[in-house]
Amino acid sequence: MSADTFTTAIFLITAVIAAGVLISAIFPVVYQMAGTFSSAGHASDQQIRTDFKVVLAVVNNSGDAQIWMKNTGSVQIPVSDIQRSDVICGDATNFNRLSLSPSGSLNPGQWTYTLSDLNGNNYWDPGETLEIDALPSLLNTAGGPNYFQFTLPDGIWRSDQFTASVTST
Repeated sequence: MSADTFTTAIFLITAVIAAGVLISAIFPVVYQMAGTFSSAGHASDQQIRTDFKVVLAVVNNSGDAQIWMKNTGSVQIPVSDIQRSDVICGDATNFNRLSLSPSGSLNPGQWTYTLSDLNGNNYWDPGETLEIDALPSLLNTAGGPNYFQFTLPDGIWRSDQFTASVTST
């Protein structure tokens, strides 16, 4: 009888130790996976709630493209994201990526922006308008098509193809 009790006790102790080892090996993996799924869910949620529309695109007398966009999503877009965005603009058959002008004045191949920041919080809030002034190296001012694309750092982008009808600024 005591041999059966001793054997049962050894099996019980072994089972408890094995369960402890298994839990200590699996728990960190499960915890890490939960964090990964949470991060991915948050990033997806931000992308789904981020939206903006190109309202108008024109070419002014200086030969610059002026594009107005409205934040129609439900999230605020920080000014730092606007500054890190990609602007692609030019003739519809010959366009390229422009760089943000460090001085605010335009040189060929550069763009600058003006945010109608109604509450002064340095965010592109829902309902606010962002104006992009772009000076691509080649812009069709003879009535042919031009292309514009604005891409936020998280990959959300909008594009527009517009025909130049020169306006005064």
